[in-house]
This record gives sequence, C-alpha cells and structure tokens, in this order.
Amino acid sequence: MRLFLLPLLLLAATTARAESASAKVLLPLFELAGIHLLCEQSAPLLQRGQDEAEQKRLAQLFAGEVFCLDLARRVAARFDAVQGEQARERLDSPLAQRFTAAERAVGEQPEGLAEYRERLQEQPPRGARLDLVKRLDAAARTTELASLLRYEVGKTQALLALRARGENLSEAELQAQTQTQANAIRQSSEQAVETFMFYAYRQMPSDQLAEYAALYEHPSVSQLLAISLEVVPQLFAERREQLRKTAGKP
Repeated sequence: MRLFLLPLLLLAATTARAESASAKVLLPLFELAGIHLLCEQSAPLLQRGQDEAEQKRLAQLFAGEVFCLDLARRVAARFDAVQGEQARERLDSPLAQRFTAAERAVGEQPEGLAEYRERLQEQPPRGARLDLVKRLDAAARTTELASLLRYEVGKTQALLALRARGENLSEAELQAQTQTQANAIRQSSEQAVETFMFYAYRQMPSDQLAEYAALYEHPSVSQLLAISLEVVPQLFAERREQLRKTAGKP
C-alpha cells in the first residue's frame, strides 16, 4: 500500500465504522473465502451413521443456508462495509479466480491427488516452495477451518452417541472429554491441506503464490476469517444445546 494513501484509507474506515456489513453482502464473501464449506458440510458429515429420524433432525438443525446466514449475521456485527468491499476486491480478483479454478480442477480428477500424495511421502517438499505453502495456509486459515469443522462435528457426534444411550454432557464436560483430539485433528488436517495445495498449485509460479498469500494477509480478509473462526464454535454449541433439550424426545 502506498504510504500517501494510508491517511485517506484510515479516514474512510473511521467514517464508515458505524455502517456494518450486511449479512447478505457477507454470504458471497463466505463462498469466495471457502467459509461456506463449513456451513454446507456440517449436516452431511453429522448425518453419517444416524437413523432416518436423527438425520432429518440434523438436516433441519444444521441446514447449510440457515447456518451460513446465522454466521453472516454474527460476523456482520463486527465487520463493516468498507472491510467487506476491500475483501471482495481481493477474493474476487483475477488472481484469486485463477487459484480457485486450479482448486476445482483437483475435484474433477481426484485420482491425481492420491498419486501425488504417494510421491510426496517418498520425497517430502522442502525449501522456499514449502515456506510459501505454509504461509498461504496460515494466511487463508485453511488448516484452521478444516480442523474446526472436523472437531465441532466430532464433538456433536459424541453428544449424539451419548443421547442414543440416554445420557448427556454439558458443553464444558464435552469440551474437556474431546479436547485431546484437537491436536491430532489439526496435524492430519495440516498434512492434507499442504498436499492439496502442492498439487493444486503445482503449475503456479512462486511469485503468484506469494501474491495469493498476500491477498489473504490483507487486514480485511484476515479479519473476515478470524471473526468467522470465533463464531462457528458458538453456532455449533447453540445447536448442541438444542439437541440436549430434545434428548429422549421422538
């Protein structure tokens, strides 16, 4: 950022601080930043192994659109319109679109990722490229998002198992019993994320990878991700509390 622009940007941010970003504005940003995947994947992951009645209950309680809208409303209270526009400019930029296209290409041919993973196990990546991937992962909070989803789903599944036996745990008790799983979840998520990034971006020049990391390091994008990561556990906890209240009910 050019230094002579800084006072003007600070003035604009201060002037617009009272104008919160609307939830509807944030929903497209969630999709661009990958946050929407937390909303969309929660119910399907939770429904695995559950009977039909429980699946219906979970589908309603963790409906993706409602979950994301609840998240957007909470985030909007702490994220203003200026930040929203700054984040949109970066997340919807031509550079971001090129990287998104590379990510989608992996989903179209997942067998290539499996083969690539085997090669990485034999020859682990090193050097500047590894540093860039780690920098991008940290900036985009990809491992954190993936770990958070797996952990919160796991906690909820633990509660469902208890309910099936006619038991219950408070949120604090549930947290204490599942906390030891958090580190293992993070380590495996980090490995999976790094492998995915190496494969998806294998044809991207390192200077573009650095530019993409810088995009996520911008305060607006960083703040969007940070607030979302704080709010998601609250939404899961509130929904688990509803499950506790319906324990034993048909």
